[in-house]
Amino acid sequence: MNELSLAGTPASPAESSQYLTFMLGGEMFAIGILSIKEIIEYHDLTVVPMMPPSIRGVINLRGAVVPVIDLQARFGRAAAPVTKRTCIVIVEVDEPEGGRQVAGVVVDTVSEVLDIAAADIEPPPLFGAGVRSDFIAGVGKVRGRFVILLAVGRILALEALPDAATLAEAAVLPGGAHQAQSLLPRDPSTTAG
Repeated sequence: MNELSLAGTPASPAESSQYLTFMLGGEMFAIGILSIKEIIEYHDLTVVPMMPPSIRGVINLRGAVVPVIDLQARFGRAAAPVTKRTCIVIVEVDEPEGGRQVAGVVVDTVSEVLDIAAADIEPPPLFGAGVRSDFIAGVGKVRGRFVILLAVGRILALEALPDAATLAEAAVLPGGAHQAQSLLPRDPSTTAG
């Protein structure tokens, strides 16, 4: 599997931040590099029954069940077809009650890592851009073009997405075997419901 690890990216100066840019439905978006764990090629997903349309399925990422979110569906758009340039960006964000949430987001193609100065970032628009404004952290101006900077924590908001244990319980293979169930540590204080 081809992977690009971004963990070793050096810190950027205080007056600018680094963003991974990618294409989605013909528009350029970006996520802050500090939220990116890695980029992997799009490969077989385990489809999870009765999940929202924005959850394409789950993948096994080194023994962990990771939900894969279709950003197009999360934005209320039709899902883009998978091509050979489609990839999954693995992101990790802090949860409000502590801990970290890891998820994959499907993008059409990854572009580049850019330094965007704070002076070149405008606040989120009140309307337009085809994306819910609460998902937008700001709009960056890069080489005469606008880049929508996404608020990853809001896109992966826990109230909108199931947790890993729910996904593991629901990931059923043909024949009734639970593929992901053995990948998660079991907490006897939680019950499946």
